[in-house]
Amino acid sequence: MTSFPSTNGFFIAGIVFLVIAVLGQTKLGFVEINPGCFGRTLALLIGLISLAVALFGGTSSVETLELLRTYLTNLIQQSMGFVNDFLSGS
Repeated sequence: MTSFPSTNGFFIAGIVFLVIAVLGQTKLGFVEINPGCFGRTLALLIGLISLAVALFGGTSSVETLELLRTYLTNLIQQSMGFVNDFLSGS
């Protein structure tokens, strides 16, 4: 349970950085966000890394990782079937 608060911190930081990367130049209330191209790219990179740390830091059990792998494998197989049907139908 000691890793739970740090996982939440990485998760929140990842979401905040991804919001900065997506919104770009905007005004949120009294705060104006204008990171520029390099700042948006850096925010995207930091956000993705933070979310990856939160995901793999919070799921240390083998069963959870196995379920995630199975889910992603099934999702990819279903997506490939959809893509193949779409390409053959056109």
